[in-house]
Amino acid sequence: MKIQKSYKKDGSEAGALYVVPTPIGNLEDMTYRAVSTLNEVAGIAAEDTRNTKKLVNHFNIQTPLISYHEHNKQTRGPQLIERMRNGEELAVVSDAGMPGISDPGSDLVKECVEEDIPVIVLPGANAALPALAGSGISTEKFYFCGFLPRKKKDRLAELEKLQSLQATLIFYESPHRLKEMLSHTYEQLGNRKATIARELSKRYEEFVRGNLEELLEWSEKEEIRGEFCIIVEGASFEEEEEDSFWWTHLSVIDHVEHYMEKEQMKSKQAIKQTSLDRKLSKREVYQAYHVHE
Repeated sequence: MKIQKSYKKDGSEAGALYVVPTPIGNLEDMTYRAVSTLNEVAGIAAEDTRNTKKLVNHFNIQTPLISYHEHNKQTRGPQLIERMRNGEELAVVSDAGMPGISDPGSDLVKECVEEDIPVIVLPGANAALPALAGSGISTEKFYFCGFLPRKKKDRLAELEKLQSLQATLIFYESPHRLKEMLSHTYEQLGNRKATIARELSKRYEEFVRGNLEELLEWSEKEEIRGEFCIIVEGASFEEEEEDSFWWTHLSVIDHVEHYMEKEQMKSKQAIKQTSLDRKLSKREVYQAYHVHE
């Protein structure tokens, strides 16, 4: 177990990593604290230095930028860690929004945690929560899915796992994959309530609310541009109950064989899972299964 006291050094000479959110569109969403932090640190690790250069120029921030992205993190990460171990305080930013959420900043945070370097996260702009709050769909429980896999097979498999989840689902998607994503989500989850939030905080911000079938039809007629966040209603209690008892039409033997054939389980694992599903003892399932052999 590790305990971090973010603002108390306790005699340590180690530096710190500041995770600094940046605007997702509207520059007025930059906080005073974010500006002062970026001014005070020794360097800013940026996903795209060209993009971040525009931001720091706008706020007259003179701090040097350091390129840190998916393709150089294996070599650049240790360099940044060494600088912080030597007492420097650095910041990490993404192209927009909260670093570490669907971007390589999460790897740098993990490395800092492993090295006992304090990680101080500033609150600020992101796309997921404004989209959820404005969706009109339940905010009581929610699950951040991020970007679905690119390959169709993997995407469908991931959506299948989400079918019975009783929580509002939050997805990110790029313009060129939006139609396919909506089609597969409709196919796997059914015609649930859903909302598309496009270009949040920007001039052309738009919320499209309806159900998945309507949103799919909209995407097929609309010119798809911008950055998208898709909010999808979670499974109802009835759906979850139905999914939980999918095996009711099967005999105990067929139930065990389903897990062995479809899930590639060994007989011992399949018997254990069947006993859990049916709330029977493993002995009862074992005897029922092996009697027929």
